[in-house]
Amino acid sequence: MSGIVSGSLALLNETMKPPKYFLRHSLRQQWKKALIAVSAGLVSLFTSQSVIASATCSGTWPEWEQFKRTFITADGRVVDHSGSIKPTVSEGQAYAMFFALAANDKASFQSLLTWTENNLASGDLTAHLPAWQWGQRPDNTWGVVDNNSASDADLWIAYALGIAGEVWKDKRYTALSTLLAQRILSEETAELPQLGLTLLPAPKGFALANNQWKLNPSYTPLQLLRWFEHSDKDPRWKKLISSSLKIILGASPKGYSADWILFNPEQGFTVDSQGAEKGYGGYNAIRVYLWAGMMADKDSDRPILLKTLQPMANLTESKGYPPEFVDIQTGDVKSVGSSGFSAALLPFLHASKNTKTLQQQQLRLQALPIKPDLYYDQVLALFAQGWLDQRFRFRANGYAELDWQGVCKPKS
Repeated sequence: MSGIVSGSLALLNETMKPPKYFLRHSLRQQWKKALIAVSAGLVSLFTSQSVIASATCSGTWPEWEQFKRTFITADGRVVDHSGSIKPTVSEGQAYAMFFALAANDKASFQSLLTWTENNLASGDLTAHLPAWQWGQRPDNTWGVVDNNSASDADLWIAYALGIAGEVWKDKRYTALSTLLAQRILSEETAELPQLGLTLLPAPKGFALANNQWKLNPSYTPLQLLRWFEHSDKDPRWKKLISSSLKIILGASPKGYSADWILFNPEQGFTVDSQGAEKGYGGYNAIRVYLWAGMMADKDSDRPILLKTLQPMANLTESKGYPPEFVDIQTGDVKSVGSSGFSAALLPFLHASKNTKTLQQQQLRLQALPIKPDLYYDQVLALFAQGWLDQRFRFRANGYAELDWQGVCKPKS
């Protein structure tokens, strides 16, 4: 910084030499004062820019720092304190890795990755998909509770690794991202009649009897799939984008997304009335609006998603709150959604220009702040507020633009 300022002042001194006819001493003194004033202004300008850059590079994201203190152990495990077994889920590890990336917090990113690989992937993410749940088991030992993987978490982990590999110039992250992405394609997809290649929620348990599949519309943020299509060049990603859009639309027949939806090639999409959610949209579905709201303005699928999901904005405005559970066929509300649900809707309300409802939900968040120990609500809020504050944005090709890029070095 001092070199830049000194060089600029030298240039100023050279270009602002007083004309030769300024021979009188008093005039020369006035000229020097003017030069000093301009120089001081330039120093002030560079100093201001330095302060701004320093603030941006500091990695200070108060909400992320609070999240770390509340939910992340020293060795990189994200703990959901609300569960009786104090569970860790692969989704939580994945989201935290993305937040660490957005905060330019490489140390936390690495500890999260290390814990995930060692405890959820048998020590080797090149050979195993991470188990989705870890915690206290019935015999009081600690470890993997369910070794089935979760494809949404796997997508976010592979995505965070890929972006991290590029912005932090780390070849191992890039390699891990590529290998994990290929394993997702190989182990967590299936060719479904009428839908084509489709992302399954996990390798096991979602291909049902009678030629039927159970699918989750919140598992496929389209911006992530677009990034894989762009970076990986495997044609299967384009097929997944096509089927994923069909799932999101098919799971929202009246504009309210389901948590889970059934698909049969003869009947199409049908309500999962026998599932735990009884066909309602709730804790999974809230992410459908969140992902749609954070899509790039130029994403070709953004308009149809914003239009299709508009009834949720209308319902939220009329009630004054988003529903905790909503019947996807009738719009009947079962209970009041949390402040975290209000936070999750903010990008969608912003993107769809529902200004009145956006302000309404922002006021609700001020009047009813999210409790600091609610893991899922805090996750939703970090995504929503981080996006609104432009700590990260997604391009049309899915690439994550991070606000610290170009002016910072990674935090050690």
